[in-house]
Order: sequence, then structure tokens, then C-alpha cells
Amino acid sequence: MRTALRISCVQMHWAKPLAHNLERTVHYIGAAAAAGSQVVLFPEANLTGYYFPYVIQLDPNAVTGALHETCAAARENDVWVIAGTVQRTQDRFLNLAHVINPNGDIVHEFAKVHMAGRDEKKYCRGGNKLSLFEIEGVPCTLVICRDGRHPELYRIPAMAGARILFHPSCSSDEIEAVCWKRTAGRAQQPAGPNSRMFHCVANTVGESPDGRQTSSGSSFIREPHGIPLAEAGYYQEEMITSVLDIRRADRSYIHASMVNPPFLAHYWQQMVEETIARKDVKPE
Repeated sequence: MRTALRISCVQMHWAKPLAHNLERTVHYIGAAAAAGSQVVLFPEANLTGYYFPYVIQLDPNAVTGALHETCAAARENDVWVIAGTVQRTQDRFLNLAHVINPNGDIVHEFAKVHMAGRDEKKYCRGGNKLSLFEIEGVPCTLVICRDGRHPELYRIPAMAGARILFHPSCSSDEIEAVCWKRTAGRAQQPAGPNSRMFHCVANTVGESPDGRQTSSGSSFIREPHGIPLAEAGYYQEEMITSVLDIRRADRSYIHASMVNPPFLAHYWQQMVEETIARKDVKPE
């Protein structure tokens, strides 16, 4: 297992067309590689966008093609990429995160569990597994946006060994709600103080085409005590980068939860075993 990973998180617009999103994704994959990063994390649904009037009209072949081009860019730049799409299935849409290795292979996929917002609840359904995978030998997990409000989704993978939580997000909402999120201290609450793992968030920025919604920005990389290592602004597209000393992710609070209270210990272990058994199930 590596003792250090350089991570980049990209902050992108959430309501642009597919071609624009793909161009910016490929650009930032190159930028992350040039910065020496081993991993680049993109926001929720960065390829398709999260603006459902656009998303539901997309040709599925175009979405697949964009994902293939993203895989090619990962291979050409020798970097891990975590990218997002919203894809049509026989039963509604799935909001997906794709973990792509430096060979350009998709090695892990996770479907968002908890839907957020009127359109997503209308068009999408939730996934049925937790995320657990490795990057350069480092156990990792991920959640998508609203999933972060449900700490069991990342704490159980941390019980299975995950040291890093990747958190692609799109905190788009009415302007008043986004202002409240900023005032209240972010849409994404830091995971380190309840887990002692690293927390990497790639969020979105920008307004919807009708100007009725915006997004809160504030992407961050935080170490296991919750201290910021890198932070992005509210409004602009940008990339932040930090080096993670993996040894700092001791998961001490996770270990304590697995032991006390004793009557729960058996159930935690059972959930860990079931999480491991399902980690490679493909969301469909």
C-alpha cells in the first residue's frame, strides 16, 4: 500500500451540454497528471451534467462514448479518474460513479443510494450496494452527494479498511437554499471527525439555464481530523490538489465503533462481510 497519494479534485459547472462537459473533463485529466496527481476526482454526473431537462434527452450511445473517451484520457495520462454519469436503465436512471484505472479500465462502479431533489427523485432510482475498492493498494470508498448525509454508507466501508472517502457532489438548489448551505458550513459535512479517514469532495458551480438554481462550490480535501488541506471557491471552475499521508488515516473512531457497545459488534461484522461480498456487483 502506498503511504502517500497526490489527489486532485475538479470543480465544474453542473448544467452544461455533454460535449462541453467531456472537453473540460479531458482537459482536467491532463491538468491533474501535469500536477503530478495519481488520482483526479470529478463532481457528480460531470459528463452528463445534473440538469435533468438535458440529461433525459441524451442519446445513451453518446453517454457511453463520452465515458470511453474519458477512459482513453485516463490511459493517455497514466492517472486514476473518478467520473460520473446519469444513465438510463430498463427501470429509470442510475446516478453512477465510475472508477477508472491508469490502463483506462473501469474497475469499480457505484450507484447513488439516496436521491436528492425533485427531478432526481422523479427520474432515478437508488443503488443497492456500498462502495469499496483500491487505488494503488489503498482501500477507498465513495458516496455521491446526498449519500454523505448517511454516514453508514462510508463508515461501514471504513470498517472494511477504507482510508479515503471520495465524494463527488452537485449541491445545486434554489439560490436561497444554496446561500443557507454556505452560511451553515457547506453542503458536505466533513467525515474525518466521525471516522478519522481522508475526505475528498468535488462539487459543482454555476447557474441553471433559467437562472433559478445555482450550486455551492466549496470543494475540499480534508485530513482525518477534519482540517482542510485544500479548498475551492464558491463560483469558479477550478482544480485543487493535495498530498495525502495515508498513515494519518488510522480510522480510530471506526475501530471503537466496532467494539462498543458490545451487543452491536456482531452486526457490524456481518455488515462488513456483506459489503465486501457485494463490492464488485455491477449497478444495473
